[in-house]
Amino acid sequence: MRIGELARRAETTPRLLRYYEQQGLITPRREANGYRAYDEYLVDRVLQIRGLLDAGLPTRIIKQILPCLDTLDAPRTIHFADATPEMLATLESETDRMTRRILCLTRNRDAIREYLDVVKGLS
Repeated sequence: MRIGELARRAETTPRLLRYYEQQGLITPRREANGYRAYDEYLVDRVLQIRGLLDAGLPTRIIKQILPCLDTLDAPRTIHFADATPEMLATLESETDRMTRRILCLTRNRDAIREYLDVVKGLS
C-alpha cells in the first residue's frame, strides 16, 4: 500500500509516517519507481507505535522494543526474552511513570465529569 493509505488506515499523517521511517521505527519497501510501499502488518505496527508514544515512551526506547513486538498473532503483545538489566530497569521506570500519568489523567477526567454533572444539573 502507499503512504496515504497507511496514513488513513492508521489514522495518522504521511508526514508522521516519514518521521517514523526517519527514526527507524518503520521500514517501507521501495518500488522500482522509488515510491514507498508499506506492508499490511505496518498498520498494526504504526498503531502500536502511536500507543507507546501516547503512553509517553520516547522513540529511542520504542525502537529498542519494536523487534520484540509480535505483529502476527497479538500485535499489541511485547516479547522481550533477552532484555538487558538496563532495558528492564528502563521499562520498569517507564511503567511507573505511565502509572503516575494514568492516575493524573483519571483525576482530571473525574474532575471534568463532576464539573459537567454540576453544570448540566443547573440547566
